[in-house]
Amino acid sequence: MSVRSPLGQPSSGIEDLIARRDLSAVFQPIVDFDDGTILGYEGLIRGPSGSLLEAPHALFAQAAAEGCAIALERAAARTCIEAFARLECEGKLFLNFSAGAIHALADASESTLSLLRQSGVAANRIVIELTEQSAIPDIGSFLPIIRALRSSGAQFALDDYGTANASMNLWVRLQPDVVKIDRFFIHDIASDPLKFEAVKAMQHFANASGARLVAEGIENEADLIVVRDMGIGCGQGYFFGRPHARPSRLVSDDAREAIRAHHIAVFPETTRTVSASPSGGMASDRMLVHAPALPREATNNDVLDLFNRLPDLHAVAVVENDEPVALINRRAFMDRYALPYHRELFGKRPCLLFANASPVVIEKSMTVEQMAKLLASDDQRYLADGFVITDDGRYAGLGTGEKLVRAVTEVRIEAARYANPLTFLPGNIPISSHIGRLVNNDATFCACYVDLNHFKPFNDEYGYWQGDEVLKFAAAVLADVCEPTRDFLGHVGGDDFLILFQSEDWLERAMGAIHAFNEGAQRFYAPADRLAGGIHGEDRRGNSTFFSFVTMAIGSVRVKPDSDARYTSEEIASVAALAKRRAKQEPSGFVLIDSAESDALLRGRIESQSMDDG
Repeated sequence: MSVRSPLGQPSSGIEDLIARRDLSAVFQPIVDFDDGTILGYEGLIRGPSGSLLEAPHALFAQAAAEGCAIALERAAARTCIEAFARLECEGKLFLNFSAGAIHALADASESTLSLLRQSGVAANRIVIELTEQSAIPDIGSFLPIIRALRSSGAQFALDDYGTANASMNLWVRLQPDVVKIDRFFIHDIASDPLKFEAVKAMQHFANASGARLVAEGIENEADLIVVRDMGIGCGQGYFFGRPHARPSRLVSDDAREAIRAHHIAVFPETTRTVSASPSGGMASDRMLVHAPALPREATNNDVLDLFNRLPDLHAVAVVENDEPVALINRRAFMDRYALPYHRELFGKRPCLLFANASPVVIEKSMTVEQMAKLLASDDQRYLADGFVITDDGRYAGLGTGEKLVRAVTEVRIEAARYANPLTFLPGNIPISSHIGRLVNNDATFCACYVDLNHFKPFNDEYGYWQGDEVLKFAAAVLADVCEPTRDFLGHVGGDDFLILFQSEDWLERAMGAIHAFNEGAQRFYAPADRLAGGIHGEDRRGNSTFFSFVTMAIGSVRVKPDSDARYTSEEIASVAALAKRRAKQEPSGFVLIDSAESDALLRGRIESQSMDDG
């Protein structure tokens, strides 16, 4: 079989290319973030330059069509090893193999090891990457092969993790030395909360299994710094260098500066739903009452006996094949049985006679939003009867209306600590966490506490709906002045926000926010109030007062790592709040507490706290 070159001339098949050694190797650097050095290179193969088979995907597609894919993989490995040895590159050489090629490699291990010895590349410098091209039909028989390769000194890596056949199952069974995270998860991770959470889960498992992670597909500084600050130790991608026949031996100055950048990444925050408690566990777990159920064939006497034995049981479910079919409310049942001769007349009759045959049923996986809709629905039977809780359709227990209201309220309150429900900005827990990361990494930053002057009178005059619009406008203005990869914006609550600036031009950004808000907020007033310059209302003492327009105040605290003491997020936030109170008294709406004064204030708080504790 032959293929056509761009000039129309036929070129040989894959086996001829292999025989003529008409293949070439290129290498892409893999960088260690700890010291900014090149850990090693991934060896990649190319076909004849200028031909249709130059690109690797075309080369391997043709090999698959000709039935010689494994032969091409072995030839590619030989080509990469020989070129790597000639270049006298330092570090490790990463080689790609399919599962079938690794089988063949093990069968011909002597020739492969002989090639390594002859080339001068020690086996302990080789990392064999299992690609996601093909599934492993029998992992059990594959394990001895991996052990044999490791015994030769080589390491084993799982490539393109998170796609196709690279699965958690393989990670657990094969226990790779290195796991390379597929570029899909790394590209734009700085702005994609779901990718960030996925990689964070991989990182947790890597820590547990002892595997080293390599982030593939790093193409910009923002993604690099997020990956670096997550604790992932190595990276690969165009940001460090494209595949080249003569790769650089050193990391570029730009890449080295990015690796050593002093600012701490702002991790992308997921807009959390309240389907579950952020600390873990479904909302339904909070209201589940473990209670016995009765079979469909039970009698009313059986129901009466159960209620007499369990005086706190508010209802009993009737089940068939573990699925709820009815609910009997205690109060309604006992009231009926108190009537004369009721037990004698109905005691031996089926329990379904006095049961609610269409009870309210809540599945354990139901979200809080769905539960909240139940609270607002016209069907309010659950308030009196309670309801049945199921787990994948099978009876799990009971719940009461009171517990439903309490569970929804508690989960909403807890979720608001993570993300403000109005602006969807991070709440108090992520704010504290980010301050902690800044402090623990000795970062220089400016904590800016933001408040709105005269917001309460506006809210009283125009109502909560319009007040919420002003808060959302304030959030949009603040977000607009932040550099999302450097500056963290959180919503403390109400009209209070906190920005943790790492941008060097933070002062211009803060003043820009004040100017933009003060101008834009006037559009929320009625024309007559805009002409008057504000509104009339009552102050905190109930006195009639004129309030000018809602304006923004920002109190700033400069935090530097050269202090002897390390302060907590609460201490830094409290001094920022003090700066905010000063800013509200300033015509400019801005106050800066420099690092010396903030240090003194923080020390004073610590000493005062120590005296109180004593």
